[in-house]
Amino acid sequence: MSEMGLTTGDFTEESKPFALFADWLKDAEASEINDPNAVALATVDEHGLPNVRMVLLKGFDDRGFVFYTNFESQKGQEILGQKKAAMCFHWKSLRRQVRLRGEVEIVSDEEADAYYRSRALGSRIGAWASKQSRPLEGRFALEKAVAEYTARFALGDIPRPPYWSGFRIKPQSIEFWHDRKFRLHDRIEFRRETLDSPWTKVRMYP
Repeated sequence: MSEMGLTTGDFTEESKPFALFADWLKDAEASEINDPNAVALATVDEHGLPNVRMVLLKGFDDRGFVFYTNFESQKGQEILGQKKAAMCFHWKSLRRQVRLRGEVEIVSDEEADAYYRSRALGSRIGAWASKQSRPLEGRFALEKAVAEYTARFALGDIPRPPYWSGFRIKPQSIEFWHDRKFRLHDRIEFRRETLDSPWTKVRMYP
């Protein structure tokens, strides 16, 4: 993995932010002890009050960054209401950070079904049993729901719940940050006016 900061040579006219992110994530997968794909997800409610929590990135390509959740959860409802979100990756072992923000779309049923089938059996049952973000009267109630759905789906496939799917953040800006001595950090931001516009890059003051 590179110990260098973001030098001018790292960003040619052909540079692509998704390709650079792929390189950084690969470095993180080699250096981070737990969950290199963990990311802080920020949303905002109907009153403009923000929320942030950790989720796991489950895929990315030139279309955007994908994660999965219960659409009836707080974050699900806020994203469905505002159609916008932001993410922040922080890899402490590498002293690197990536921030992005943009519009959000729902992934296709085919994508959601494929990822859901790849999950562990207990996670698929949990998606049915958990009324995410809503009050829980006691741990026993959750365990009872897990037992009930385990019995219900004892034979055959476990279908994806209708309220469970994925979101894709389609970024309009992606910033790459690398720690440097004396807080003279390297910051490069890729921007585009619309999702169909070409990326431009700007070096930012730390």
